[in-house]
Amino acid sequence: MRPGRSADAEPPPAGSDRTLWEQAAQGSTAAFGELFGRHAGAVWNYAYRLTGSWSVAEDLTSSVFLTAWRRLGDVTLVNDSARPWLYTVTSNLARREQRRLGRFASALSRLPRGGVVRDHAEDVAGQVDADRRLRAVLDAVAALPRAERRAVELCLLGGLSTAEASAVLGIAEPSVRARISRARGRLRGLLRDTPLDALTTEEL
Repeated sequence: MRPGRSADAEPPPAGSDRTLWEQAAQGSTAAFGELFGRHAGAVWNYAYRLTGSWSVAEDLTSSVFLTAWRRLGDVTLVNDSARPWLYTVTSNLARREQRRLGRFASALSRLPRGGVVRDHAEDVAGQVDADRRLRAVLDAVAALPRAERRAVELCLLGGLSTAEASAVLGIAEPSVRARISRARGRLRGLLRDTPLDALTTEEL
């Protein structure tokens, strides 16, 4: 039972994500809430694996579901799971955020040293070993060819099946598997001295 739900309260909507999406598009906030409950954790995890930042992952998760709410009426799910579409939005927003942060970091680097006040909380977070390992993984993934990188992001970082990834990428499932296979070989070389438990639950 969810917190705050009384024993005689109306149960949450049931059905596939596609059914809930259609109900939400017709104005059902309960259906959208059920979609959020099903996928918010996975979207946050995916955003964190893409960015290496807890706070950015939280912001991206909010932005992803805000985008979903705004686009309910003009997006039709291609299968019974909303996760591939949500992950695509997450990837796009994460790239936009990384570009923004890159420009911000570049601007900060041009300021006099004395004019920058360090954030102690960020210093502490930057010392967390898991974050350091994930950052190394993300740097290696960023060095992959684009086609392989997208397959890795969806399947290894996001946990989508190769069938779901093939629908997102618009290519045959064997092509997804081939891209992942090639990417694994490259990543093993790039991450030879880096512990990989921060990457995925699936072994490289």
